[in-house]
Amino acid sequence: MRRSRTSPGPDHRRAGVPAAAAVLLAALCVGTAAPARQDFDPATVARLDAAITKVMKGAGIPGLNVGVWIPGRGTYEKSFGVSDKKTGAPMKTDLFTRIGSVTKTFTVTAVLQLVDRGEVRLDDPISRYVNGVPGGDTITVRQLADMRSGLFDYTRDEKFLAGLRSDPHRAYTPRQVLDIAFAHPPDFAPGAKWKYSNTNTILLGLLIEKVSGQRLGDFLRDQVFAPLRLTDTSLATDGAMPDPHAHGYSDFTPDGAVADATDWDPSWGWAAGSVVSDLDDLRAWAPALADGRLLTAKTQAERLRTLPTGLPGISYGLGILDTNGWLGHTGEIPGYESIAAQLPSENASLVVLVNSDVDHDGKNLSSIIANTVTSIVTPDHAWPAPVPTKPE
Repeated sequence: MRRSRTSPGPDHRRAGVPAAAAVLLAALCVGTAAPARQDFDPATVARLDAAITKVMKGAGIPGLNVGVWIPGRGTYEKSFGVSDKKTGAPMKTDLFTRIGSVTKTFTVTAVLQLVDRGEVRLDDPISRYVNGVPGGDTITVRQLADMRSGLFDYTRDEKFLAGLRSDPHRAYTPRQVLDIAFAHPPDFAPGAKWKYSNTNTILLGLLIEKVSGQRLGDFLRDQVFAPLRLTDTSLATDGAMPDPHAHGYSDFTPDGAVADATDWDPSWGWAAGSVVSDLDDLRAWAPALADGRLLTAKTQAERLRTLPTGLPGISYGLGILDTNGWLGHTGEIPGYESIAAQLPSENASLVVLVNSDVDHDGKNLSSIIANTVTSIVTPDHAWPAPVPTKPE
């Protein structure tokens, strides 16, 4: 039986700091919020439990869901910590969460489906599908999907960031964020190098709508989510979260104080970052993404032609990362972080969902957890340890 998708109103209650801290510490010390399948050998489970609990305490992570599935070796699927710091409600594996840039894997898959239908060509200029793109006659669909367009990333615009901090409930349209991006000169000529830009995927979302005649969320539902029975995955259109959900915590605020970001409007992320999902659906998505079961073999081969990013151990294809052999994507949006990836060499799936985006010593929380877990279960293919974020 699937869960209802009713959306709660905002909750503005505040708990006392000492009480909330005590509840959080107790939950972390327990480690597991609910029993789950533990098919790995007891020694491996014990190592994972201890390592994750230690990292959570050190990094101040409120709660997380983590899953590793390796056929023939075992399953590790657990919740740690709390889903709500005010009430102390435990994290649970069936809670909805925002997945940030893992959204890009769905959007680009939809574009590649249109390629398979013959309705889009990877080396077409984006100007064929979307008007008003500076240099759009020389920027290809492929360059948008593999982050080599050179277009400025609107999420680096300081005025936009200040506005988002001051009013995180504001709604944005795709054209509004593109106007922000296009007010800046390109970073480099199309195809010259790799640089991550959310602008690219917003344009691909508009391409999907133009070619399909459907709203992006409807096309993703019909062509990507439904065929794989991802019934708990959807493109959010406002800040309301379906129930039951994990609260998310962020320091993306005017004064840097940590706030509950659960109901902040994610529309600015749209095709690049506004999907909501859960552990079970992402477990199903990771292998489907890596093996290309929604695409032809030819198109999947194009997707997996990854090129260097300049980051150690990481290359990028068409809306997909190759991270030391793991194929998938990372995601971050105020309040939440995520990783969904597949290691084809061991038929292993990995999902990490964290209800905070507050870096620890400048390091991304979900990558800290992924490195901790994979160093134990797939040491020859450990997720790279995160490095402190450096300002541009």
